[in-house]
Amino acid sequence: MAFLPINYSLLNSRQKENYNFHKVSSVLADYGFTTMRLSDDWQGTDFIAQHIDGTFLKVQLKGRLSLGKKYMGKNIWICFRTMSGCCLYPHDKAVEAIQAITPYQHTESWLSGGAYNFRNPSGALMSFIQENEIKNKG
Repeated sequence: MAFLPINYSLLNSRQKENYNFHKVSSVLADYGFTTMRLSDDWQGTDFIAQHIDGTFLKVQLKGRLSLGKKYMGKNIWICFRTMSGCCLYPHDKAVEAIQAITPYQHTESWLSGGAYNFRNPSGALMSFIQENEIKNKG
C-alpha cells in the first residue's frame, strides 16, 4: 500500500472535521491531554480533552475564531487549527475580551443567528489568537 498525503481541499465537511480533530488532538497530546471524540454534540461539544492532572475540558471544534450564543454559560472551550498548532480558548471569557476589541455583537449574524466567526481577524484579534495558541512541538 502506498501512503500518500491527502489534499485537504478535496475532503467533504465531515472528513475535514475528522482530520482537524486528529490534528488538534496531536497538538494537545504534547501538552498532556487525551482527547475523546463524541458521536453527537453532547452539551454543545465535539470532544472532551482530559489532562493528565485530571482536568476535563468540553471542546467545540471550529475552523476559525468563533463565538456563539448557544455556547454561553456552558463552560465550553473553542478550538481551531492554526499554522503552528491550535488556538484553544474558554468561550465565555473570549466573548468578554473580544467585545472590547470589535463590535461583533451588533452584526446581523450575531443578532439574528446568535453566532459570529472572524474570517479575517484584525491585528488585535490576531493578538488574542496568539495569546491562546498552543504550538505544535513535533
